[in-house]
Amino acid sequence: MSKVLLQVSDLTMRFGGLLAVDGVQFDVHDDEVFAIIGPNGAGKTTVFNCVGGFYKPTTGVITMDGKPIHGMPSHKVAREGLVRTFQNVRLFKNLTVLENLLVAQHQHINTSLASGLLKTPAFRRSEEEALANAAKWLDFMGIREYANREAGNLAYGHQRRLEIARCMITRPRLLMLDEPAAGLNPQEKRDLQQLIDQLRREFDVAVLLIEHDMSLVMGVSDRIMVMEHGRPITTGVPDEVRTDPRVIKAYLGED
Repeated sequence: MSKVLLQVSDLTMRFGGLLAVDGVQFDVHDDEVFAIIGPNGAGKTTVFNCVGGFYKPTTGVITMDGKPIHGMPSHKVAREGLVRTFQNVRLFKNLTVLENLLVAQHQHINTSLASGLLKTPAFRRSEEEALANAAKWLDFMGIREYANREAGNLAYGHQRRLEIARCMITRPRLLMLDEPAAGLNPQEKRDLQQLIDQLRREFDVAVLLIEHDMSLVMGVSDRIMVMEHGRPITTGVPDEVRTDPRVIKAYLGED
């Protein structure tokens, strides 16, 4: 049986006199893909930044598996098993593809100064495990042939896959994807939909998604929350959301 993994209650975010997010509430179960959609300026990214630890909410409570995480910095949120991608890919572009995946594992590698200098057996085992994990994810994402190429020189679609691999190699419980289809061609979008579903099924990771591509959202999401002007206007399964008059009005307007 599924359980609530992430819970957001009465989330509010102010920037001076601007109320960017007002009373947002939702939860994400440990076996689902939950999407947040809405017109530009609806507050989606602000919610993401609050959940991921990049903003400290003005008010509200955010819990991960029952533990409060609101106000935690992003690196501590990541230690709780919640990691994210960005709308604009943020890789270490001067490092190789392989090095990007090794750096991402720093929390799981025995890297004390003494063990590194002495090359202890525990340190060598950690290095070997990190290399094996990196190779596994390079194979899974279909980018192993680019392992020694600088990340900044990859095709854009491959950069997206590397960014997701870099998140997944940290063994998250919740993966946050910020407009992962942005800049992808139609075939890459179809591949992305399959990838998200595969990650959820094979690695028991929940997914929180912001996306403008409605075909992807409707095809991959279990539930969808629609926002407008910083507030949720409806939450439901894809068939409910696509026919909701409030959603149609938010996107298309009315006479």
